[in-house]
Amino acid sequence: MKFVDEAFIDIAAGDGGNGCVSFRHEKYKEFGGPNGGDGGRGGNVWAIADAALNTLVDFRFARKHNAGRGEHGMGSDMFGAAGGDIELKMPVGTIIIDNETGAVLHELLSPGERILIAKGGDGGFGNMRFKSSINRAPRQKTPGWPGEAKSLRLELKVLADVGLLGMPNAGKSTLITAVSNARPKIADYPFTTLHPNLGVVRVGPEQSFVIADLPGLIEGASEGAGLGHLFLRHLSRTRLLLHVVDIAPFDEGVDPVAQAKSIVAELKKYDQALYDKPRWLVLNKLDMVPAEERAARVKDFVKRFKHKGPVFEISALTREGCEPLVRAVFQNIQAQHIAAQPVIEVDPRFSGEAADPTDPRFSGEAADKE
Repeated sequence: MKFVDEAFIDIAAGDGGNGCVSFRHEKYKEFGGPNGGDGGRGGNVWAIADAALNTLVDFRFARKHNAGRGEHGMGSDMFGAAGGDIELKMPVGTIIIDNETGAVLHELLSPGERILIAKGGDGGFGNMRFKSSINRAPRQKTPGWPGEAKSLRLELKVLADVGLLGMPNAGKSTLITAVSNARPKIADYPFTTLHPNLGVVRVGPEQSFVIADLPGLIEGASEGAGLGHLFLRHLSRTRLLLHVVDIAPFDEGVDPVAQAKSIVAELKKYDQALYDKPRWLVLNKLDMVPAEERAARVKDFVKRFKHKGPVFEISALTREGCEPLVRAVFQNIQAQHIAAQPVIEVDPRFSGEAADPTDPRFSGEAADKE
């Protein structure tokens, strides 16, 4: 299935049905009175976050989505039936934006989340609504209200805890294959990855995190060069970035340090907030470096690159060093998750600790003041 992370759609909720003008006609009842019913409510348009979806391709070719119109009111006190609602299933992480104003209407962040994006119009009143002591035979009715119509832009940002960053052919796809259940295309030429790949990394029982592999970046990506800039938005929700570097480039004369610095520069040009995210250095393809040269090459790279964060030496192909990397990443994500949780103060009266009898909250004076 083709990965699509942006789509434009037009939605329209159903119009409300018109009210009815009708009078009761029964034998021996000369003045039966009004019995025109109200029109039905128009159908709503709902958006639902579906965890089984990972692309907006369904909306690329189906742009118009209209809910059902409410039926008109009828005689004999019969109200019109409500129009049918429609539900649009979208991937988790979809941002719904008003295409005319640019305002963000909602973000679908939880599986199963259901939100109203266009409200159906209310039905009009029938003449039975206008009956009064001075108006015994009303002939008034009101038309149904129109439903909301909107032009929307859908933008998908994948929900991942960790994002892989690096040059094309740095070994990101091999790494995500080695540590997760993702199986992206792997080949010995650049730009093999053409769309984001998500994988779940299992650390232990009920211990896992989601990792995202994006197309590689090249110099000038912030201005539109290459493919990576199209998917940089997917890194905005990650908690940690892993900068994967090919420590043993195949081409002679290629400086890995210069390549790594160009990636960092492009990241800063694209988004300062993305640049400020925690970023770890992962030196990959150590299996292609002679064992006696590894320590010196790694030391030289770190010294010239001037990286201040954690540094990991791995070989994604042989999985050497991948286990310590995975465990360190999981611990960091757990620490960030705990730090982000709000601190809840527990009242000593309901805690396991003994309450201080000198605390005025437990004295009669405090109770009197309250």
